[in-house]
Amino acid sequence: MTQQQREQLIIRTSAVGIVTNIALAAVKALAGVLSHSIAVVLDAVNNVTDALSSVVTIIGAKLAGKPADKKHPFGHGRAEYLSALVIALIIMYAGVTALVESIKKILQPAVPDYTAFSLGSMLVAVAVKIALGLFVKACGRRADSASLTASGQDALMDSIISASTLVAAAVYLVAGISLEAYLGVLISAAIIKAGVEVLFETLSKILGERVDGAVARGIKKTVVAVDPEIHGAFDLVMNDFGPGRHIASIHIEVPDSWTAVKIDQITRKITNDVYAAHGVMMAAVGVYSYNTKDDAVVKIRTQVAKIVLAHTEVLQVHGFFVDTVAKQLRFDALIAFGVNRHAIYDAIVSEVTAAFPDYDVQIQMDSDISD
Repeated sequence: MTQQQREQLIIRTSAVGIVTNIALAAVKALAGVLSHSIAVVLDAVNNVTDALSSVVTIIGAKLAGKPADKKHPFGHGRAEYLSALVIALIIMYAGVTALVESIKKILQPAVPDYTAFSLGSMLVAVAVKIALGLFVKACGRRADSASLTASGQDALMDSIISASTLVAAAVYLVAGISLEAYLGVLISAAIIKAGVEVLFETLSKILGERVDGAVARGIKKTVVAVDPEIHGAFDLVMNDFGPGRHIASIHIEVPDSWTAVKIDQITRKITNDVYAAHGVMMAAVGVYSYNTKDDAVVKIRTQVAKIVLAHTEVLQVHGFFVDTVAKQLRFDALIAFGVNRHAIYDAIVSEVTAAFPDYDVQIQMDSDISD
């Protein structure tokens, strides 16, 4: 799917959401007023916020679709995350407002008066909201749109809210007990919760998340498949500039006998293959060399790996190379998060240096940024 097709899908889906939610809001508001039901009126308000969310989604999609320029060379894709942030704030505001009104109705209760029209409206609203939620969520996944997916999930939540108003009506008609205001509090809490979830999910994307494990493994598999002499792909860093706009870098282990011409040929092929298979642009392909001319290095590598990996916090050793002439020993140690990384790094440097006192030990501390 091209960016233009993606933008058109987001706009069409959002337009369907706007029309549907405005229609539902009008019907529910009328039903709520006629039946003196605060829960149904708040459900109508919730539909209005959904329509506003769809408007914001369209604006975000249009902004994100603007081409790259000198000031924003990586495009405007992150505008979609900002639109999702606005949607979260709209949802939370609606929830807080609804909560205040519900508490007022608890303090000053009103007796509901359900009619066939109001009950029928609520029943139709449940069916429509379920269909709309499934449709929008599916389109959100197709378009890889956080805003659309959030709107779809919100619509499915709304169907539960609408169903709860039917339950409250049934309880009142059967037992004469009015749960309207208390149900309004529950609806308000559900709306606020949905807004908070969208807010934190969006903030997490803006801050920068770990590369999805399946994506990371897929990219590395593509990289090592380029040439059988590539012994591994490491240190995958992926920058997210909006849905479908990812720029990455990676390191590969290649023989120390490869020429600059060979490396240039291979790295260009890696860039092309990764983009073709995953839609990710490789900004850089770094190189680690591994020994092919000194069999004694295998024994050294085994000994070093035993020392370093004895620390369970060290997840991996890569980029290993020994220069027996210059007496240099260098490698990267991948240390887990959630531990005293610098203390572990100092310990492995000390232990490897003690085991190989004649060598200049150069260890790079790596972070566990991708699978």
